[in-house]
Amino acid sequence: MSDINVLVVEDEEAIREMLTLVLEQADFAVQTAGDVQQALNRMDEQEPDLILLDWMLPGVSGVEWARRLKKDENYGDIPLILVTARGEEEDKIRGLDVGADDYVTKPFSPRELIARIRAVLRRSNRQSKLDGRIEIGGILLDTDEHRLSIDDESVNLSPTEYRLMEFFLTHPSKVYSRAQLLDQVWGRSAYIEERTVDVHIRRLRKILSEHDREDMIQTVRGFGYRFSTRPD
Repeated sequence: MSDINVLVVEDEEAIREMLTLVLEQADFAVQTAGDVQQALNRMDEQEPDLILLDWMLPGVSGVEWARRLKKDENYGDIPLILVTARGEEEDKIRGLDVGADDYVTKPFSPRELIARIRAVLRRSNRQSKLDGRIEIGGILLDTDEHRLSIDDESVNLSPTEYRLMEFFLTHPSKVYSRAQLLDQVWGRSAYIEERTVDVHIRRLRKILSEHDREDMIQTVRGFGYRFSTRPD
């Protein structure tokens, strides 16, 4: 199963099941939701790498939620594809104007959908994850072999340190609170104190300091941490 997680937001159960089957056959991990609130709950549990969003949803429409989502500082950079039966040019323009990365009109073939998903992922910062290799500032993470190297030198990490480093590398330049890091790296079901994050950050910085890269994990006072190649 791929490390790429796709969130399908579709209110019709039959279509939701069909999309899940198509995506899993293409080796994607899949989460599903029937409306915007369910989608937000899924995203709190695990941030998706791409959202496949139906235009017509109960309550808040898909296109309206897309508009809000693209303005959200935590989720605004998640690639998003609108799926709809609306095929008029004005509808496509409206969908793209709210920030959607692509627009798929029903009916569509599974091959077309998967091709569009892969194309959007390649244009986004998820491309390296799709290819199984993530590299920033000389730090290379091979997600297929679960191995980290810096300047071609292999680095030993604990499972938790690896997950934390993978999250930072796939979400560069964004600031995350300790609570957000706990949710994304340890999982919402884990009852762990926030200071645990500080402990693992110190361990990662010590490892990075051996390669003169400890400054890449930056403390943002009053909020949390950011991973960046730019000076703090």
